[in-house]
Amino acid sequence: MRGLLYFLFFLLVVFGLLYALTGWSYSDGERAGTVSKFSRRGFVFKTYEGVLNVGGFSGETGSLTPQYFDFSVKDDAVAAQVTQAVKTGQRVTLHYEEKILKFPWNGETKYYITSVEIVGPPARPYSDSSAYPGYQQGQQQPAQPQQTQPQSQQPAPVQQPATADSTL
Repeated sequence: MRGLLYFLFFLLVVFGLLYALTGWSYSDGERAGTVSKFSRRGFVFKTYEGVLNVGGFSGETGSLTPQYFDFSVKDDAVAAQVTQAVKTGQRVTLHYEEKILKFPWNGETKYYITSVEIVGPPARPYSDSSAYPGYQQGQQQPAQPQQTQPQSQQPAPVQQPATADSTL
């Protein structure tokens, strides 16, 4: 009887530690940027993995240096929102939780996205001319009139180039 109580107490402690290490959130926060890569991958356990391009500025060199944030997604609804943001190229804010310990069936990183917030408008396509100065929404280019030559009109004579008086 006493050995059974010790065994149950041992199991309770082990499950309590596992819950604290995997279920409890060590930290949470937000990261903003553009999702540059998002995929569902894994050999045995298929998980959603992504990379957020946060951007950045190096104070030492004075140049732009990209900073990347690797994350995992457990929820299918959140994964659908991230996929939509990738397709439109929109800037997003990802709300995440950081876990102390990770298991392979939860994802490859310790950062798990809990929600997605769209920050800006969708990116303009390459053929969009709204970035040019003087563009007015709804403005259409004037149609070019077609040049037709009446058949009775003769083509203009070809002019000969003038010769120079002196050469160098």
